[in-house]
Amino acid sequence: MPSRPAAPALGGLALLFLKLGVLAFGGPAAHIAMMRQEVVLRRKWMSESEFLDLLGAANLIPGPSSTELAIHIGFRRAGWAGLVLAGVCFILPAAVLVSVLAAFYQRWHNLPQIAGVMYGVKPVVVAIVLHALWGLARSALRTPVAILAALAGLALAALGIREIIVLLVCAAFVVAARLTSSRARSSLPVALVLLRITPVRCFALFAAPPATLVTSVTLGGLFLLFLKIGSITFGSGYVLLAFLQSDLVDRLHWLTSQQLLDAVAIGQVTPGPVFTTATFIGYLAGGVPGAIVSTIGIFLPGFLLVLFSGPFIPRIRQSTFASALLNGATVGSLSLIAWVLVALTRAALIDAWTAGIAVISTLLLFGARVNSAWLVLGGGVLGAVLGRYASS
Repeated sequence: MPSRPAAPALGGLALLFLKLGVLAFGGPAAHIAMMRQEVVLRRKWMSESEFLDLLGAANLIPGPSSTELAIHIGFRRAGWAGLVLAGVCFILPAAVLVSVLAAFYQRWHNLPQIAGVMYGVKPVVVAIVLHALWGLARSALRTPVAILAALAGLALAALGIREIIVLLVCAAFVVAARLTSSRARSSLPVALVLLRITPVRCFALFAAPPATLVTSVTLGGLFLLFLKIGSITFGSGYVLLAFLQSDLVDRLHWLTSQQLLDAVAIGQVTPGPVFTTATFIGYLAGGVPGAIVSTIGIFLPGFLLVLFSGPFIPRIRQSTFASALLNGATVGSLSLIAWVLVALTRAALIDAWTAGIAVISTLLLFGARVNSAWLVLGGGVLGAVLGRYASS
């Protein structure tokens, strides 16, 4: 890893990740496939095994895995400058596009035509979240312990327990089960290394009780809120919805459930990371400054986690304790997604038309594997046609 990367290396990184940021539709799996095609097969910047190591490292830390993979690639290719450049160039196109769409939405969303489009898009979003939850659950809930931890997390979420507590309880549940083996106990020192380097510990105070937080929108409040979310979102970008529903809708009342659904819908039809949903919400809450601070807040932990965790990744991956801790956090994330899906369903499925759109979208996702962006566009067209019947 060069300490002073050459200009061509930085220029190549910038052009590649700007291109990926513009073209990367389809979610994290599609993003990762595109990066592999460009970095391993086309440009031959690294071997297949090196790429898989970086992917594994990205999956071990909180945050958007495809964005963190881009940051890892930049770090491997061109040091600190490459780390910043690759991440920023991958995020920037989506953040700019989402901000433009947020400005349009804020001004025109009450028009009957726009309301009709969103009427059809929201049930598609429900189907997309359900499909993502099913895929994640199939890979994460493979043991009785994981299933029990997920059910416990779901029960806690239903009781209104704060999200960070749900994650910690699920992680503790899985770790406690794993510690029954003496081999796991021997890996405890490695787990302590993980806890020492993880910025989550530094950001834990942002999970303070609601009484300590302001209820009016401030730029500092937006930044700290999304900094917290970016620091503790394990498992999938969709767990972001649980924190947004709890903090912004239920507790602070900065958004309505309908606006949250609209924000998720915008995230599905734009390229780049799902986390740019924060950009959309930041714009609605605080205009351009709100979009900027929200975007920085939610993505900053990813840059720091890549920077500080890199040297420890080999030891972390070999730790049974650390593996159980991360698996438990992922299981907790699934519980949170499942509970917020209930709230999204109540807000989106308001009549027979929207229920029908949700069912058809679900069948297409599971059966025909249609790209979610096309489904969102199709739902918008149907909504524009059928929206006038919503009150019938």
